Amino acid sequence: MSTTVTDEQIRALASTAKPYSLAILRWTPQRTMAGADAIELEHQRRMVALRADSVIAVLCPVASDTVAGVAIMTVPADEAAAIMAADPCVQAGMMRCEVHPCHGFPGDTLPV
Repeated sequence: MSTTVTDEQIRALASTAKPYSLAILRWTPQRTMAGADAIELEHQRRMVALRADSVIAVLCPVASDTVAGVAIMTVPADEAAAIMAADPCVQAGMMRCEVHPCHGFPGDTLPV
């Protein structure tokens, strides 16, 4: 870490924080159930639609046998939990979802 950050810079950034929700999707043993590929495709379609509708600000599928993905959502945690509870993979028991309130900094982006 080579960048020096002052206390004032920390306070200035902190003052811009906005509430978001962090959704963490984890695979269950049902991941390989009969029909899983079709269910996962509908999950993917829904997640991309939520991103297109700005309900998901950042969508990150995870290449892991345990974590399926994470999403930063623009809605309160209770609303995010309800949205994720209706996910096809969650409904089928292929994934379970944890939702946590968090804060982020508007304008942050992933590098190109």
